[in-house]
Amino acid sequence: MKRVILLIVFLSAALFSRAQEKKVWTLTECIDYALQNSLTVKRSLLTVETSEVNRNQAKLQMLPTLNGGSSFGYNWGRNIDPTTNLFITQRINSFNLNASTSLLLFNGFRLYNSYKQSSLDNDAASEDFTKAKNDVILNVITLYTSVIFNKELLQNAESQLLTTTQQLDQTRKLSNAGSVPIGNVLDLEAQQATNELNQIQRENTLDISILQLKQALQLPASTEMDIEVPQIDVGTELVMTETAEQIYDAAYEYLPQVKSARIRLQSSLLNVKSSRGSLYPRLSINGNLFSNYSSAADRARFIADGGSPIIQAVPIGYVQGSNVTVFRDTSVPSGTTVEGYGINNQIGDNIARSLSLNLQIPIFNGYQSRAAVQRSMISNETAVINLKDTENQLRQLVETAYNDATAASKTYQSALKQVNARREAFRMSKQRFDLGAVNFVEYQTAENALFQAESDLVRAKYDFIFKKKVLDFYQGKPIEY
Repeated sequence: MKRVILLIVFLSAALFSRAQEKKVWTLTECIDYALQNSLTVKRSLLTVETSEVNRNQAKLQMLPTLNGGSSFGYNWGRNIDPTTNLFITQRINSFNLNASTSLLLFNGFRLYNSYKQSSLDNDAASEDFTKAKNDVILNVITLYTSVIFNKELLQNAESQLLTTTQQLDQTRKLSNAGSVPIGNVLDLEAQQATNELNQIQRENTLDISILQLKQALQLPASTEMDIEVPQIDVGTELVMTETAEQIYDAAYEYLPQVKSARIRLQSSLLNVKSSRGSLYPRLSINGNLFSNYSSAADRARFIADGGSPIIQAVPIGYVQGSNVTVFRDTSVPSGTTVEGYGINNQIGDNIARSLSLNLQIPIFNGYQSRAAVQRSMISNETAVINLKDTENQLRQLVETAYNDATAASKTYQSALKQVNARREAFRMSKQRFDLGAVNFVEYQTAENALFQAESDLVRAKYDFIFKKKVLDFYQGKPIEY
């Protein structure tokens, strides 16, 4: 039993340890997870589904309508028999069945244009959904790049602290041997403390950038997370092969916000045509089917056989002063009377049908139709302005990003030269400091200059990478590291 308990404890500890391991996320995994959990994307998807419902409704509105109904009544006292329309004084149970259909034959093509408009609105909503996903992707790429950038800054800080620590150990040995004054040791200890503080600050900055990435992925802050740092060769991307105009042309055809603006302009034109349809006459065809039942007719019914009328002598009185009856001939339909007139028989015999054409000509309706046309024309002009504004924003966005990428490329090349020069200067200063040829101030200045140059190189590197990736994204190229 003790062995079983120990085994269970060991397995539980192993599972818990595995659960606490940091998951290393790639950029693709971050993007996929963010798209699955983004509330903005989910909200945009619901908008697309709503537009699909509107499109289907606009399509089915062109089909005939069909409605059915029934009613049941319980009456007593003096009433009208619904089957004979005669007054009777008795309790009556009655019900009726009805069905109606209507087909719009002409309405200035309003329904047709409304359907085409709804289809375009659905396409525009789909493009807006794509834009929502693109915004999430760009945000994740920005935060992912920020984490990589802060990781490299932390590595630089750790490297500087390691160099200072090694130099401090060597200087202590020289000071103990009497080769250098104790003041050099104290200066290096102060520099080591400064480097430790710088490393802590870099760690805090990295933690904040990881937290921001978690928030973008809708992950709790307590989630253990690390990212994969790809091997990036900046040298292969320094050359800008496309011009700003070429990038703009590609972005104009690819980006969903431009497609959405163009589609909404077409939709506004159809809205104008649809609203003008209300100014035309409306022609429709209508059909109705009706039948009813009344308990007042349950007892008997007369069935005509279509034969010649029967002449019957009907008594009308007596001869005055005698018992002689006076008769008068009366013509009655030929047929028979049958007892019992049930529900099925009444419903079948009382069926009534109707078919009609309905023409409505708009003459005056409080200026509603004309106002709707004017509003649609204003909406069309607004759509034209929105498209132009989207085009201008895209051009400014591409031109700014292109100039920023070009400047970042030049900055990176300059920073790379500066790092090489600072690295050589620090190497020489370190050798001279070890020999006692320079004081600590000169050594510290060279070390800080190298650290600053390396930090500037990292900043320039990822600034250029991100701006170049943004330009690739505008052209529809896959974002990969």
